[in-house]
Amino acid sequence: MTHKRGGRANPDRGGSDNTGPIDNPLDFLARDHQREREVCAVIDRLVAADRVPAAERQMVIAFLTNRLPHHLADEENDLFPMLRNRCGPDEEIGNVIDKLEADHLHTVTDAARIAAFIAKQGQGDGTFPAPARTAMAEFATDARCHLILENAIILPIARACLTAGDLNTMRRNMHERRERDRRQEN
Repeated sequence: MTHKRGGRANPDRGGSDNTGPIDNPLDFLARDHQREREVCAVIDRLVAADRVPAAERQMVIAFLTNRLPHHLADEENDLFPMLRNRCGPDEEIGNVIDKLEADHLHTVTDAARIAAFIAKQGQGDGTFPAPARTAMAEFATDARCHLILENAIILPIARACLTAGDLNTMRRNMHERRERDRRQEN
């Protein structure tokens, strides 16, 4: 198991191997949320023009291009529909999910741009132009706001209302998504 070291993101946390154990899909999503917070911290340091080790830059790129798309699919294809099915209209979870799904549309595009900025910067003098810094800072801020909703509202409700069958289906689908992508890479 990897851990956060010295307040800095562990480069091993965002890599392309996102097949680790998915004993509990909700815990797995929560770990991805923690990884995303670590990615945001590295992005903040890059925006501030701090020198960030190449391994950490690579971790951010790997997370944004490999791990984040799986995470978004886990939520959009499994978690959100299951919550809509399990929660009644009086719980108004649909409004929160609608907002999160709209955020995801921006996240997909923005994550690719941020990864490209960081990859290009790694080949340059180590500084980002102002528009890239602005986009990166906005991405990190938006991601943190998004994570607040997911961690404070979505995951606790999911833990309360999803059944063992829901979690088994979710776990199976998560494994299948990752296995399918791994086969396509080879």
